[in-house]
Parts: sequence; C-alpha cells; structure tokens
Amino acid sequence: MVDSAPVLQVEGLNQYYGGSHILRGLSFAARLGEVTVVLGRNGVGKTTLLKSLMGVVPVKAGQITLGGADITRATPYERVRQGVGYVPQGREIFGRLTVEDNLRMGLASRPAGTAIPPELFELFPVLRQMISRRGGDLSGGQQQQLAIARALAAGPRLLMLDEPTEGIQPSIIKDIGRVIRMLADRKTMAIVLVEQYYDFAAELADQYLVMERGEIVQRGRGQDMEAEGVRQRMSI
Repeated sequence: MVDSAPVLQVEGLNQYYGGSHILRGLSFAARLGEVTVVLGRNGVGKTTLLKSLMGVVPVKAGQITLGGADITRATPYERVRQGVGYVPQGREIFGRLTVEDNLRMGLASRPAGTAIPPELFELFPVLRQMISRRGGDLSGGQQQQLAIARALAAGPRLLMLDEPTEGIQPSIIKDIGRVIRMLADRKTMAIVLVEQYYDFAAELADQYLVMERGEIVQRGRGQDMEAEGVRQRMSI
C-alpha cells in the first residue's frame, strides 16, 4: 500500500525566462514508492521544471512542498539537506575527479567522514571496478550510473532524473530501469523521471504527466498510458 501523503507537492508553479512564460500553472504530487514520469517533446519545459524543483532557477509563482515543508524559496543546498536528489540532463559528473571523489561529492551535505554507502556498489557494480578511474574516462553509460549513484549517496526521499537514457547504450538503459524500479519498490523515496523515450517511461510509470507549451495537458496512471493514447501523442 503506497503512503497517501505526497512526498512532493507542487501547486500553481509558474516560471519565466525573460519575457517568455515557460511553466504555466503546474500542479501535481509525487508519492512515496511511485515513479512519476514527465513526458513531452523538446522545449516544453521539462528540464525547467526539474531545475525549479531543485532551486537552480527561482520560482516566479506557486509553491513547492517536500514532506509538508515549504521549500519554494530554499537554496539548492538546503533542498539536498532536506532530501532532494537530482540527476541533471547530460550527467554533469566531475570529469577530472575519480569515481570515488564524485561519490563523495554526493555526501557534501553530510557530516565529514561519512562513508560512501556500500549499497551504491550493489546497485552499480561497475563503479566498484572503476573506483580509482577518473570520471571523464568512463563511458557515457558508466557516467550516467555514476551520476545516479552520486544523487543517491545522501539518501534522498525525492529523486529527480532528467532524461537518463539520453545517449546511453541499450544494455545500460535496462540496468538503469531495473535500478529505478527497485528504488521505487522499496518505498523509501518518490521518483520524478523526465523522459522522451516512451517505452522506457511506460515500463516504469506509476503515474504520468504529459507537458506541452509549459502546461500539463494530460495525466493518468502508468498502466493506462497506451489505452489513453500517450504514445500517439508523443509521436505527433
């Protein structure tokens, strides 16, 4: 039974870049143990949504609450301390740092000397093998696994991923999908997944949101995506 109280609650979120109205009154909730998939073509505001939730860009209007606490004006660092994990588009790992040091960066909000959780190497065994390798020397798929592990290091209750399949080989896409489903099934966090790859999204979605022109134009349960014409909408 999924906890009925949402981990993340977004109400009337609006965001502008200059004179452009990018996000238009977005409202939704993400619950413990569920994967909320956000779908839409390029340029509809999906990445801006995650950056707003992370505090990378300030919110113009609306409210964001995490576990009932208002984080609308909190800094990104404060949001991490309160339990937000973020895997940005393009991974943005530290190429000159080792895998180990990248993972330690994910612990920056924790007390000095906090150990890297062994579970990260269970989720992504390749990282143990590459522990002393520089991040920039890893393949794209390995870098993506490192970026996810870095976001998980501090034990978030909300994990946000921005197009984790982008530029990744199919075998690693399957591994990443398996890890996301496993994390959701543990019911220790809510997951928000921005994705364009329909099949990957449909396989993981507990609920879905479709965005167009900065608005949520369709939403529902993941099991109903095919019947409700989401694939067709994405291919138009």
